[in-house]
Amino acid sequence: MKIYETQTAPNPRRVRIFLAEKGVKDVEYVQVDIKAGDNLKPEVLAKNPLGKVPYLELDDGTVITETTAICRYFEELYPENPLMGSTPQEKAQVEMWQRLCDIYFMLQVGMCFQHTTGYFKDRMTPVPEWGVEAGKNAVKFLSVVENQLADNTYVAGENFSIADIILLCAVDFARVIKIRMGDEHPNLQRWYELVNTRESVKA
Repeated sequence: MKIYETQTAPNPRRVRIFLAEKGVKDVEYVQVDIKAGDNLKPEVLAKNPLGKVPYLELDDGTVITETTAICRYFEELYPENPLMGSTPQEKAQVEMWQRLCDIYFMLQVGMCFQHTTGYFKDRMTPVPEWGVEAGKNAVKFLSVVENQLADNTYVAGENFSIADIILLCAVDFARVIKIRMGDEHPNLQRWYELVNTRESVKA
């Protein structure tokens, strides 16, 4: 199996942490230079039409894109140490918070980055005003997570999950656009210190 990724990008990091938590080592990582546009080459788009990283290529040639889908594949292969919940209720809670963190934080941070920095201006039309609004949306969501963590050790409850991985990668990436936790986020800061003790986050 091969995972095509860009090591400095936040979404590939999500998959690396997930696999590290699972103890999966029989995967080859292939670096793709997205700044240079290597992800948009015809041979890549033939396998992965949107050209986004990461994407997983199985030994039979099957390609799986989207970070959560890739993680789901490995969750099913390696069900021990579940990161997507164990009981029906826990699975629903994890998926709920995974989607919330993805849509209302990671996506907003990404849009702020793309539209205010012009990093991909050679292949998209940045709209700075939208980037600013997306950044504001991301900041608002920090308060939602702060409240959730007041009564929970981790984002989706008492067990570390994919929701924590997504939030961690987004919080770290947000620093690029100067969005950071503040004194008004003591629960979030407690959580951040806790998850950073895990060996997997160094992946």
